[in-house]
Amino acid sequence: MDFSALALSQPLLQVLEELDFKVVTPIQAQSIPVLLQGRDLIGQARTGSGKTAAFALPILEKLQLQQRRLQALVLCPTRELCAQVAGEFRRLGRRLPGLQILVLAGGQPVRPQVNALEKGAHVAVGTPGRILDLLQREALDTSRLATVVLDEADRMLDMGFREDMERILGATPLIRQTVLFSATFPPTIEAMSRAFQKEPTRVTVVEAEAASDIQQLCYACAPEAKTEILLRVLRHHQPNSAIVFCNLKATVVELTRALAAAGVSADGLQGDLEQSERDRVMAKFRNHSTRILIATDVAGRGIDVEALDAVINFDLPSQPEPYVHRIGRTGRAGRRGLALSLVTLADERKVVDIEDATGVTLERASVDALPPADPKGGVSLKAAWETLCISAGRKDKMRPGDILGALTGEAGGLSAAHIGKIEIQDHLAYVAVSKDLVRVALQRLREGRIKGRKHRIDWVR
Repeated sequence: MDFSALALSQPLLQVLEELDFKVVTPIQAQSIPVLLQGRDLIGQARTGSGKTAAFALPILEKLQLQQRRLQALVLCPTRELCAQVAGEFRRLGRRLPGLQILVLAGGQPVRPQVNALEKGAHVAVGTPGRILDLLQREALDTSRLATVVLDEADRMLDMGFREDMERILGATPLIRQTVLFSATFPPTIEAMSRAFQKEPTRVTVVEAEAASDIQQLCYACAPEAKTEILLRVLRHHQPNSAIVFCNLKATVVELTRALAAAGVSADGLQGDLEQSERDRVMAKFRNHSTRILIATDVAGRGIDVEALDAVINFDLPSQPEPYVHRIGRTGRAGRRGLALSLVTLADERKVVDIEDATGVTLERASVDALPPADPKGGVSLKAAWETLCISAGRKDKMRPGDILGALTGEAGGLSAAHIGKIEIQDHLAYVAVSKDLVRVALQRLREGRIKGRKHRIDWVR
């Protein structure tokens, strides 16, 4: 199906054409017509299936832009996912005059969010805890909400947000459109749908199909040898960008320390990190200053990184669905993906369950063919980039071109080839610079100006 076949207005169709959105994904084809009709929907789809556009486009289509009041609310489990979803709304709605999208998430001061709400917005994307806080402060007016979306609903339940979600939904109008997206369908999701939705349309994108373009290998190993085997697997496959999944926060901490000691460019993401530290870790991973990200399922939820070479299961999850959700992050945009799993004797039952659920047989790879864990004379797993942080962001009118210009202009003197991804957040910006030129870039940014102003510049270690 082509997007022009959907009942979308010309500004949205023009943006889709500009962004080179040609073919409607299965979740979009099944969801958008239902949501444009104002009906409730419960959808099952993995990360990377296009589900954000599936609910964002109908919301944008129905907004009354001349009325600067909250008309749609999207709940997400993490601040990272909130930022991604809000970014997609802004990208798809860039030809809608006056469109205002707010991120209302924890880990940030609440006062600027209250001030932004007072000025008015059309769509809010937030975490349950912060949304509930704003409701209790009577800073968030939900009386005219037309649509509420629960994105990654199963993960919000896993994180203990059930009561918050129910209280938020209870504070919205009885007559509303309720949209629920979830990667899995445990009984708690079914119960929430029955309680808060009215005759929802059920849309499911078969998960087994999601894994069809991903090479899935497993390496048999003893539990005590897993870290060594992981190092050997990394040196053999040499991913520039990979996520390693663990089942426990303690494992993330231990493994991050072990890989760093072995000379691997690695960082960890787990639930005990402060929000500023999570932002730092994710910025470095997205711009390839960190090659290997080690994460738990909960901490890793909402991570959406372009060109992910591999997903590695250091620990296999207890059920097939999280496995499929994990590996769905690799092999996108027509590229063949790679999923690697370390399997102990105790994991054999899990492997059988995964194969039965997906209809795909995991290929048994030989540990004997792997190089030694010791890097001497072998492949380096260090990153080619370093990250600089600039103390100004989107709210300060900072743009990627401003930073690129400061680095490559007369004062900076660097070549554009030595500048990597530039990421603009609300009040910070991150720029990747070639490792061998990072000290030069740091000095020149500190000595110079960006848009005529001095800013604090930090080297993000």
